[in-house]
Amino acid sequence: MDFADLGLSPETLKAVTDAGYLTPTPIQEQAIPVVLMGRDVLGVAQTGTGKTAAFTMPMIDILAGGRSKARMPRSLIIAPTRELAAQISDNFVKYGKYHPLSMALLIGGESMSDQEKSLDRGVDVLIATPGRLLDHFERGRILLNDVKVLVIDEADRMLDMGFIPDVERIASLLPKIRQTLFFSATMDKEIKKLADKFLMNPKEIAASPPATTASTIEQGLVMVKTLDKREALRRILRAKNIHNAFIFCNRKKDVDILYKSLTKHGFNAVALHGDMPQSKRNEMLAKFKAGEAELLVCSDVAARGLDISAVGHVINFDVPVNAEDYVHRIGRTGRAGLTGHAYTLATPGDDKLLSAVTKMIKNPIPPLVLPELEGIAVGADASDEGDTRRGRGRGGDRGKERGGRENGGRESGGRGGRGRGRESGRESGRGRSERDAAPAVLPVEAAVEHAPEVAGVITPEQPVAAFVAHEADSFAAPVEPVAAEAASGEADASQTDDYRPKRERGRKPERFDRNRDIRGPEDRAKKTRRNPHGIAEMEYGDNVLAFGGYTPEFMLVDPYNGKGAPSTREIDEAAESDEEFEAPVTQSDSTQSSSDDASSHTPEPDALPAAAGSESSHDDGAL
Repeated sequence: MDFADLGLSPETLKAVTDAGYLTPTPIQEQAIPVVLMGRDVLGVAQTGTGKTAAFTMPMIDILAGGRSKARMPRSLIIAPTRELAAQISDNFVKYGKYHPLSMALLIGGESMSDQEKSLDRGVDVLIATPGRLLDHFERGRILLNDVKVLVIDEADRMLDMGFIPDVERIASLLPKIRQTLFFSATMDKEIKKLADKFLMNPKEIAASPPATTASTIEQGLVMVKTLDKREALRRILRAKNIHNAFIFCNRKKDVDILYKSLTKHGFNAVALHGDMPQSKRNEMLAKFKAGEAELLVCSDVAARGLDISAVGHVINFDVPVNAEDYVHRIGRTGRAGLTGHAYTLATPGDDKLLSAVTKMIKNPIPPLVLPELEGIAVGADASDEGDTRRGRGRGGDRGKERGGRENGGRESGGRGGRGRGRESGRESGRGRSERDAAPAVLPVEAAVEHAPEVAGVITPEQPVAAFVAHEADSFAAPVEPVAAEAASGEADASQTDDYRPKRERGRKPERFDRNRDIRGPEDRAKKTRRNPHGIAEMEYGDNVLAFGGYTPEFMLVDPYNGKGAPSTREIDEAAESDEEFEAPVTQSDSTQSSSDDASSHTPEPDALPAAAGSESSHDDGAL
C-alpha cells in the first residue's frame, strides 16, 4: 500500500512525494483513513514511527475547503515542548506547501507581539504549548469557539510535565462538537482515563505494543563507577568514531558540566536544556541539524519531537529516572527504518532504575564490550566508592592516582577528599594515615610540664592542651575583690540591674501595667486632657498635639474638675454677655507660664497648682 491508497488529495500526495516518502508506516496506514472520516482517534505507537505525519496529512485535506477568521483558529494542536511544537510546524510547511493554509506557532521565548499579529490575520492551524496558549487567551487575543479539530500530541509527556490541568482547561473552552485526535507513545491507566475524558467513541489504533523499542536500534550497557563516567564516555566516542549523537543527562546542571568537559577534551559539542533562552536553544539545535556540531548534550527536553533522521547514536550518560523516557531517548536514532545505536552508562547505584527500564521494555540491555573500556568497567555488584551523588568524597581510586598513597591522599602530610559518602568513602576519602593522626590531648598538668620555658611563646610542637591553657591565661579578665556585702549575699542592686532605669534599681520587678506612670518629673508635667469632642490633647511647647486611640489613665486630666463639659447653651449665653467661658487651668498652663523663670521648680507628680485665676497661654474654654 502506498499513500495514494489512503485517500489523500493530489496536492498532499505531491508534497509527500517531494519529501521522498513512498510507503506509509503502520501508524500512518491505519490512522489517515480514520481521520479523513472525521472520527476521534486514540493512537499509540512508539517514537520514530511517523505519528506526526499521521495526523498532519489528513488535517491539511480537511482544512483545505474552509476559510479562517481573525483570532479564531480552525484547528488546534497542543504539544508539551517547544521543540516538538516547532517540529510539527515544519511538517505542516513540508506537506501543505501546495495548499493556501495559514499557520501560527505559539511557544514561549518568542515575541508576543509577533504572535498576536499572526493571530489577527487569521490562522487555519494553530500549534501551541499549553502555557503560551493560555497567556494569549487571558489577554483576549484569541477565541477558541471555532476550533473544529483538536490534536493532543505526546499526552504521556504532558502528564509527566504537569500540563494536564492546563489541557483540561483548554478543552473546556472548545466547542463540544469537534474531532479530537489523541496520540501517545505509552498507554497506562492514567492516559486511558484522560483519553476517555477528551474523546467520544474513538477508534483505537496501536501500531506497536506500548513502551517498546524499535527493532532497528542496537542497545548496549556499560557499568562504571561514577567518577569514571566521563572517561568512559570519551573512550566510547573515540572507539566507535561517533560524529553525530545525542547525549542525554538527567539534570540541567550536568548538561552544562558535561558540555564543558567534552569541549575541553577537543570534542565538537553543543548544549541544550530548558533553562536556556529560546533563541539560544534554536541556535544550538540549528548547528546540530546543519552538521556544524557533532554532539548534542541535552536534557529530556530533546527526547521528544526532534526528528533528525541522520542521527546514528544516542548515549544515556545517566539512566533516566522515568523508565518511559528511555524509550523516547533512544527513539531519536534508528528512525525511518535506519539502523541506530543506543548506549547507556550506569553505576552500581543505578540498579533500581535499570530494573525499571528492563521491566518496561521486557528485555535486558546487553552489555557493551569494548577493549578500550578495560580497567574502568565494573560489575553490577561492585561498590561505587566516592559516589558524588551521595557525598563529596574524592578518596579511593582518585586519591591513589593523584597522591599514590594507599589511603587515598597525598604522600606527605596533605589531606585527601572529604569523603562524606559511604563508609568506604569515609575511610579512603579523608587522606590521613596513622602517622598523620591527631596527637592525644594531655592533661593540663602534663602540658605545663612539657611547655617551653620561654613565657608567652607557643611552638608548633607544643601540645594542644598547653596552647589552650596559655590562651585562657592570657585572655582571662582580672578578678576584682568582692565586698563583704556581696559575699553575704547583699550585693549592690546596681551591679545586677544595670539594664533597668535608676528609679527601678533595687526594686523587685513588677508585672507590666500599661496604666502605671513610668515617666520622669519633666514628662509628668506635660499632662493631657480630652476636649469637648472627646479627642485627647496634649500641650507640648507652643503646640497642641491631638491624638486618638488608647490613652493611659495617668495621662488623662479632667479640665472641668468633675463638672463636665459646658453645654452649647452655656457657651451661647457667655458669648451674648461678652464674657469668656473659663475652664480650670491645668498643669501644663502653669508650667508654660513659668518656663522663663531661671529657678523653675518641678512640681510633684500628683500635685496640681492652684492657679485657676491666672491667665493661660491657651484658652481652654474655647476648646
